[in-house]
Amino acid sequence: MASYLKNVAIIGASGTVGKIILDGLASSQFEITVISRKGREATFPSGVTVLKTDYSDNGLEVAFKGQDVVISAVGASAFGEQKKFVDAAIRAGVKRFIPSEFSANSQNEAVLQLQPIFGPKKELVEYLKNKETDGLTWTGIASSGLFDWGLTNGFLEFDIASHTATIWDGGNKSFTLTNQKALGEAVASVLLHPDETRNQFLFIASVETTQKDILAALEEELGVKWTVNETTTDIQVNEAAKKLAAGDFNGAFALVRATVFGNTPGLHSNYAKEENLANNVLGLHLETVSDVVKRVLNK
Repeated sequence: MASYLKNVAIIGASGTVGKIILDGLASSQFEITVISRKGREATFPSGVTVLKTDYSDNGLEVAFKGQDVVISAVGASAFGEQKKFVDAAIRAGVKRFIPSEFSANSQNEAVLQLQPIFGPKKELVEYLKNKETDGLTWTGIASSGLFDWGLTNGFLEFDIASHTATIWDGGNKSFTLTNQKALGEAVASVLLHPDETRNQFLFIASVETTQKDILAALEEELGVKWTVNETTTDIQVNEAAKKLAAGDFNGAFALVRATVFGNTPGLHSNYAKEENLANNVLGLHLETVSDVVKRVLNK
């Protein structure tokens, strides 16, 4: 499929989400440039152009010249820097900007109350809306949590090695999660469907499930009864607040889980039921929890 969004620059390509996006784009016919900070050492796949910059206003503008798309995959410490990226993209004549979303819905007030570090994300989307008249289009992508990634490394608190799970509020709340490949495919598909995705905040998902369903799939596949540690949203959120107050950023990770697992009213974390999924537009499909669990366990 032809697209006028051909030349793509990625900021933050060495991070977890950045690598996923880079992999998703590398399998399509895009010309990819990684924008990397001077002095930072990172390796990238062959065929990818690496451009070093000091991240100054002028340096970013020069780096963005000739690019159709700028994708920001920066982490929390740089959420507030993205307005600078947008301004440089406009000066450079970039056509599309994709901000660093790729998580819970930053436009949801309940999510923001729970996870204040997403505040700059919401502000950036408002900023992008105000810049539409300057010729820059944008697309935000909310994926909720990463399912296969979070199962593999224990981020979702299903510890495969010890067969131990932490279950929130009984584990019956339904939510959606997205797999790594689907996230990469979603970003590529946005660029292949430029008109359908322009100036929109999109919701994607790979599975619709509950913590109990994930646990059941793990137990069935492994043939082992797991140990369950029961917890509640209140306990997790209060402990997270204490950690953050003490300078422990692990508290922020707990709050990311809370945007998915938590029983806080208004989170709308089941995108399949409570939001408009963009899966059909982007060519994505829901999978069964069992299939994902099998794939993760049999790697």
